[in-house]
Amino acid sequence: MSGGGVRLAFVPASPARAARAPRPVASATDLATGSPQDVLAAGVVVFRPGRRVLLVHRPKYDDWSFPKGKLDRGEHHTVAAVREVAEETGLHVRLGPALAAQRYSLGGHPERAGVPRDPGAQRSKTVFYWTGRAVGDDDVSDYRPNAEVDAVEWVDAEEAAERLTYPHDRTTLTEALKRRRKTRAVILLRH
Repeated sequence: MSGGGVRLAFVPASPARAARAPRPVASATDLATGSPQDVLAAGVVVFRPGRRVLLVHRPKYDDWSFPKGKLDRGEHHTVAAVREVAEETGLHVRLGPALAAQRYSLGGHPERAGVPRDPGAQRSKTVFYWTGRAVGDDDVSDYRPNAEVDAVEWVDAEEAAERLTYPHDRTTLTEALKRRRKTRAVILLRH
């Protein structure tokens, strides 16, 4: 897009990669040293029965998105994804298949509009996503709003597609709906 719009590059998740955590876009050195090359984050498209999707509203940006957040130093993507859902929603989740990662320039991202940036210090953000489902109680009616997330809601998938603020989140939702599948326990008994 021209005029400083969002530029996204989706990192495809092949069937082989879906079985394991995605590799970071940044180098191992960047992750170990905290290099400002890439801001790394992780999130989950959380489902509940009946094609219901969990969305969060962030008052700072006045947007609707999926629960997600930055990785702590040395933290693995999957750990961060589960932690962020718990911190932002109070729910515990079990991760499902990996989804394509979102990568965009922070300088041109809508949530950073109006923040002056040094063009020479352009940074990108990569968000690794998974599908997931709530483990245990999935009631969010007792959620207490805070400065980071002021609303958490389960909405049907069609409404989620309309409510999500950013086109790249709608693309992630479409992929998640295609990849979502029920899992079953398999018991292997050897004698």
